[in-house]
Amino acid sequence: MFIWKQFRIPLLALTFSSVLLVLGKVILLPSAEKRTLTPFVFPEAVPLPQWQLKASSPLPEPTEEHPELIAQKHYQYIQNDLPLDIEMRYMADGNLKQLMRKYTSISSSAVVRQHQGVGYYGLLVDRQRAYLSACINPQGGSTFTPQQFNQNRYLYDQRWQRLLPWLLSQQSLPDQRCLWAHLSVPLQNSSPEAAYTKLENAWFSWHQWWQLHYPKLLSG
Repeated sequence: MFIWKQFRIPLLALTFSSVLLVLGKVILLPSAEKRTLTPFVFPEAVPLPQWQLKASSPLPEPTEEHPELIAQKHYQYIQNDLPLDIEMRYMADGNLKQLMRKYTSISSSAVVRQHQGVGYYGLLVDRQRAYLSACINPQGGSTFTPQQFNQNRYLYDQRWQRLLPWLLSQQSLPDQRCLWAHLSVPLQNSSPEAAYTKLENAWFSWHQWWQLHYPKLLSG
């Protein structure tokens, strides 16, 4: 009891000071959250086990203004004459429901699956192609629905170790970035489930590589 009384006042003072720092930053430095993201250029080649890189090229620029789009790249791989297309977009938002409406013409509904150590992703078939789509997050597992993205964001943004970098304007709070991976293969007379298996195996390796090579957050 004596020890608690001895440390109670310093602890309360530290807590109060932290609150004042946060409030001061929000009130006095509102523009800090508007700092630009570090420019990012997708690599020309990304290793993908059991697949051979055939080509990489820029994706077409959107005809309309899309402020959430930071960078994009198209990769094509091949395995036993089966082509795999991967569209990568570095986004300032992770609402895939809206992004898929903006950037694709897909109208089919997705089946959402979860894989331990990876996260959530969506699978669907549209016009004789099978698709796998997911948001690779800066921290935590991948997400597909807006609810999953928001839950993951709040889980990691509220950790104390992110408070000091935020106060120093080294990181934004919350971090809404998303590496949107959009994989697809032609059905080629195979079942959707067989195509999904191909996509999933490629996706698990793809996700692991990008988690280790995630873009830096803020420019200086």
